[in-house]
Amino acid sequence: MRKLFGSRRPLFADSEAQRIVFVYDAVYPWVKGGAERRYHALAKELAARGHDVHWYGMQYWSGPSTTRIDGIAFHGVCKARPLYTESGRRSISQALIFGVSCLRMILSGGLSGAQIVDCCGFPFFSLFSVWLVTRLRGQSMVVTCHEVWGDQYWTEYLGAAGRVGALVERTALRLPRQIIAVSADTRDRLSAEIGVSADVTVVPNGVDLAVIDRIVAAEQLTDVLYVGRLCDFKNVDLLLESLAVLVRTRPDVRCDIVGDGPDRERLESRAAELGLADNVRFWGFLTEADEVYARMKAATVLVLPSTREGFGMVVLEANAAGLPVVVADYPANAAKSLITGRNGVVSKPDPEAFAEALGDFLGDAAGRFHDDCRSVALDHDWAGLTTRWKAALA
Repeated sequence: MRKLFGSRRPLFADSEAQRIVFVYDAVYPWVKGGAERRYHALAKELAARGHDVHWYGMQYWSGPSTTRIDGIAFHGVCKARPLYTESGRRSISQALIFGVSCLRMILSGGLSGAQIVDCCGFPFFSLFSVWLVTRLRGQSMVVTCHEVWGDQYWTEYLGAAGRVGALVERTALRLPRQIIAVSADTRDRLSAEIGVSADVTVVPNGVDLAVIDRIVAAEQLTDVLYVGRLCDFKNVDLLLESLAVLVRTRPDVRCDIVGDGPDRERLESRAAELGLADNVRFWGFLTEADEVYARMKAATVLVLPSTREGFGMVVLEANAAGLPVVVADYPANAAKSLITGRNGVVSKPDPEAFAEALGDFLGDAAGRFHDDCRSVALDHDWAGLTTRWKAALA
């Protein structure tokens, strides 16, 4: 395979402006997940440095198929479609439509003149399209991999049909010659579970400290804060069960849950069943990041109970706001690697242990972790990470 496609040559000439293309279906600021924010932060920083930056995704905006925001040219390759089904599963039909649309776009000259094409490693069908045409045209492609699902999780996610998903994942992620992983955990799983032979470099996600620094804390204070989707792997049940333990000694504890998803109604009912109606507030999805950061600055501790995370950008955002984080100790939760002991704790994922970890931080009236949290966030500033991204491609 290496002989067939040749050895990897440098993708980035840092001495001159480059035409850079990102390919990912979900586009920020219309979609505000971790991967979307990563691509937007990189693209914005690269555009500010004089590079010609383009993002090909689904068209979430009205009007012409191309629009320019923050120095980035956004190209809609197809009409925006829901990323998730009603059950909360990632939509296979949406991924297929976007993959086919990418192939049409590329064949019509969409990547013309691009010195580097960074394609998201998920969903996989667009990766196949970009890989095929860039190989035929002699262009260079790098794949950014946010997480690895592997055979076990595919089976949990889709049952017997998960074997097909696992095969597609292995095939797709073995294609590129170069991969950028967002965490060491993802890098290691690419080798152990996928068997990639590509060069894999870790360039983590980051945080915009300047944006968070200018935010004023929300007026309503809270003790515990959760920010994220309300779906199965986010494991908010663990948080609620831990709060039920915590109220035995702290009956007035307050928890804000920010986010939405297919499990919201069930989780609201579960909170009531546990006697937490006066302790837990469900705020739904907040459209503006500033609102989320304001709530972080009004909280004492953030909790991330997920069973799996490809990175856990919310940890860094909380740290930038001076907020420590309690993370659940699950094998597939890569957010664990962000916890240094100075900015939070990795807790055994049972209600008693989790409640104890939360309680330890709730006793921190003096905010003694604030400076250490900020120090960890400073190590993940987007300006420095963009330079690392460029260096990985040189």
